[in-house]
Amino acid sequence: MKYRRLGRTGFEVSEIGYGAWGIGGRQWMGGTDGESLLALKRAIELGVNFIDTALAYNEGHSERLVGSVLGETRAPIRVATKVPPKNRLWPARRGIGIEDVFPYGYVIQSTETSLRNLGLDAIDLQQFHVWNPEWISRDEWRRAFEDLKRSGKARAVGVSINDHDPDSALELMRTGLIDTVQVIYNIFDQSPEHNLFPLARQLDIGVIARVPFDEGSLTGAIDEGTQFDPSEFRAMYFRGDRKKQVVERVNALKRDLEGVPAGPLPEIALRFTITHPGVSTVIPGTRRIRNAEANALVSEKGPLDAKTLEVLRRHTWQRNFYD
Repeated sequence: MKYRRLGRTGFEVSEIGYGAWGIGGRQWMGGTDGESLLALKRAIELGVNFIDTALAYNEGHSERLVGSVLGETRAPIRVATKVPPKNRLWPARRGIGIEDVFPYGYVIQSTETSLRNLGLDAIDLQQFHVWNPEWISRDEWRRAFEDLKRSGKARAVGVSINDHDPDSALELMRTGLIDTVQVIYNIFDQSPEHNLFPLARQLDIGVIARVPFDEGSLTGAIDEGTQFDPSEFRAMYFRGDRKKQVVERVNALKRDLEGVPAGPLPEIALRFTITHPGVSTVIPGTRRIRNAEANALVSEKGPLDAKTLEVLRRHTWQRNFYD
């Protein structure tokens, strides 16, 4: 496993991290807590030392699973979590004030709940789970972040940027008050490369890339007949004719990659995210041991070559399936 510096935090984190949304359950069906714990432990054995979870992932269940593993390992693990919006609206809506989403006392209380769930005295990275640039001049978020760090409850702070909207955090980054940003970045959504990555490098802000497999479409495992449990998040994400759209896009991508010796599509998708030097770590969701092993091995393969990147550049896809 290779490691990168998470911006100004100074944390050395595995370039392949661990996204813990799926292990929370409820919105991701088909796995068990036992399988999830084994996958997380295996990832740590293979050098993964950065775990991203959130209080909203099944009302803290993901955090508690992560905490149970932390209590059993001596490996130095960096843990990131998130304060959910108080109004439980993802993404943040324009026109709704921060007092309804991240009031000061609520941010502190949520952090204390996460600390108990994780069994930690301090969270390495506390993040807002959404962001609205209309809040930039408000005092609530500034005081909350400053006091979390001053009290020692959080070593670093950041935001998880709204879906497919990386530029919405540029002004926030320039305030100098956050240490990291988390953003969607994959073969289909390459937009962070334009403005966000250059600014993050200039300001020494860590970048956490999420959704490297586009919720599963870039594994090549989604076809028009794929069925999801109605309660699962992906039943919404791939509703209507979206599976058909995905199949057409992925098949076109596979055709263009024929003869390119860069590995299977899931490997290429993950390697794409760590090829850009602006990315500190990527956090694929992992609920099975075999996937934990496959993801960790990607670090050994290293960045993609220029020929493969040239092919992938042609497959950006501007759309938002979260709507």
